[in-house]
Amino acid sequence: MTSATSLPVEENPPSDYDQAVFTLAALAGISVDWIDAYNQPQRVTPASLRTILAALNLPCDSHRQALDSMAQLQRGNQARDLPPLITAEIGQPVSLPEHCGLHGRACLVTLESGRKIERRVSSDESRTPMLEAIDEYGYHRLQAGDAEVTLAVAPRRCYSVADAFDATPHRHFKAHADRGWGLALQLYGLRSQGDGGIGNFTGLAELAARAGAEGASALAISPVHAMFAADPHRFSPYSPSSRLFLNVLHIDPAAVLGADAVAQVLNEGGPEMQARHQRLEQTGLVNWPEAGAHRMTLLRHLYALFRMQDRPSAELAAFRLQGGQALADHALFETLHYWQQTKNIDVASDWRRWPERYHRPGSAELKRFAEEQSGEVDFHIFLQWQASRWMQAAQESARAAGMAVGLIADLAVGADNGGSQSWSHSSEMIAGLSAGAPPDLLNTRGQNWGIGAFSPLALREQGFRSYIAMLRSAFAHAGGVRIDHVMGLTRLWLAPEGGDANEGAYLRYPARDLLRLIALESWRHRAIVIGEDLGTVPEGFDTELKEAGLLGIGVLWFQRDARANFLPPQQWPGHAIATTSTHDLPTVAGWWQGSDIAWRTRLDLLMPGATDAQTRADRGEDRSLLWQALLDADCVAGDQPSDDAPQDVIDGAAAFIAQTPAPLALLPIEDLLGLEDQPNLPGTVDTHPNWQRRLPATAETLLDHVDCRRRMRLLQRTVRAKDTDKTGRKP
Repeated sequence: MTSATSLPVEENPPSDYDQAVFTLAALAGISVDWIDAYNQPQRVTPASLRTILAALNLPCDSHRQALDSMAQLQRGNQARDLPPLITAEIGQPVSLPEHCGLHGRACLVTLESGRKIERRVSSDESRTPMLEAIDEYGYHRLQAGDAEVTLAVAPRRCYSVADAFDATPHRHFKAHADRGWGLALQLYGLRSQGDGGIGNFTGLAELAARAGAEGASALAISPVHAMFAADPHRFSPYSPSSRLFLNVLHIDPAAVLGADAVAQVLNEGGPEMQARHQRLEQTGLVNWPEAGAHRMTLLRHLYALFRMQDRPSAELAAFRLQGGQALADHALFETLHYWQQTKNIDVASDWRRWPERYHRPGSAELKRFAEEQSGEVDFHIFLQWQASRWMQAAQESARAAGMAVGLIADLAVGADNGGSQSWSHSSEMIAGLSAGAPPDLLNTRGQNWGIGAFSPLALREQGFRSYIAMLRSAFAHAGGVRIDHVMGLTRLWLAPEGGDANEGAYLRYPARDLLRLIALESWRHRAIVIGEDLGTVPEGFDTELKEAGLLGIGVLWFQRDARANFLPPQQWPGHAIATTSTHDLPTVAGWWQGSDIAWRTRLDLLMPGATDAQTRADRGEDRSLLWQALLDADCVAGDQPSDDAPQDVIDGAAAFIAQTPAPLALLPIEDLLGLEDQPNLPGTVDTHPNWQRRLPATAETLLDHVDCRRRMRLLQRTVRAKDTDKTGRKP
């Protein structure tokens, strides 16, 4: 396949100008040449490269300008100054920049623990300078003359599921167990009594406690990053405003000051407000615009009651102090957005469309604005405090119920270019580009996700401070983190924002540095890490992930051999979690019944050249292959069920993933309940109810359903049996 914006590699030799653009791009970490999904070599056009390089602050609109930008990059690479942060691995020599001039020098290292040690740099000036190994992980300080730098020394691998079991006084497993099972939940869809139409942290805590009591080791949840509080029309959890803070719409109003306070607010709001609350609670889909506005109204009234108590909160004060400037900036962003909305200023939820005077959070004018609007700023800080409290309470509930891991948070691959994170950390983000994917077998047009990305150059220059802050936010209230599109740690497809994905290119990221920082924060928080590696994984990167201890994801639909047969459980990877499906893929019931085909046919999303009839015929063959695989694994018995009878297939699939060597088998709640519809249909926005489906029962009763109990017992029994096989001892 050759797109309109790529050139066959064997084209005529480029001009001197184009060659300079290619050279500059390669120096900046852009893959000029790449292999597409059809295994065909492609070359990014000079025009696309110029656009991307300009966004990286490397203009090249002329030959002279390209050479100047090239010289700028080379000067930076040859600078003698040490960067603010250098990563290393425990017990291994620390590689220093080649031109740092420290060969043979003795350096003082102050460990994070406070202990001081001396380390010497290698003296052979013909080789890369290496600092003697450090045997303690942490953020240490290296002093060499007048220079001072942070050494982020990481463990050799991330915290593991086995580590979590070893550290937990298990109710359901003995100390030798190193495998478990869990559930995966779309939090917004979780019902609870009086929820007003949106899933909340109180319901999460209840479900975690109940799942833990049934033997679950983990509960994975959809992203809970901060959205746009003043604009609940924007609700995709993978397009957040900021990955540094939490979605305040998941706060349970009754948890703030108690159910009586909520009843008081509803009574004061009158019959219309009470009726709205009840109606939203009973809907089958989350009505984000209305339910979000209603939730914010409740929270505003509850905050007013909190203020009327006139009692200083030491916990809130400590939270504010700990949040520092980042928290203050996020609260200011929310205040600016809300204030402009109340003034009927048509600025949308994008700070780049705000008046110029509002573009820099540290400006004198915005400091004055923050003082004038201090009440509103305080309100948004209060909301983040409440969200943090109750997210933490949910994790504590999970651990108290016996979960070795507990909650697994989801870290989105990017944040909205017009949101809070981009506004307050603009110097570290790439302006004008968004992440996505090139054309592939499933999406011939490519994908432009409309979300921003970090600049790898700025990350290094600023000591990875925003990246570390983001990791800490993700790990803060969870026993694990799932990193969405983990391939973005090594390369990310970036295209002009709002433009054609074909006009993009792969930008390389410092994978070794990022993996070390992840491992370091993983151990500091005692939390496992899962990397969503579905898609095209760059050659060799899967090995890097495995060595770093990041678990991949094995999905039932994709675990096939070269002849499309489903792999038996024992052939699944042992360094990945096992699951039946994901939020972007059909549920087991939906797949068996062909509901996903019906949706894709209706919305013209079938594979190029495919027909509904042929796709259904192919699915019929796949059903037979799946049933045979389940039979061979002793997960089912008897004849293959009809297309409209998926219950035995779902039971078999649950037992099947629990038989794999995966350290963790995660069953989506949709499959636990036998639901037909998937949470999200890629390639759609308004034509499919993405991120809106509500579950059919409340957190208090959800797991009481006979089908749920049977499938949880299957998971528990199968995982235990596998542990017995592995250790020779009964769990």
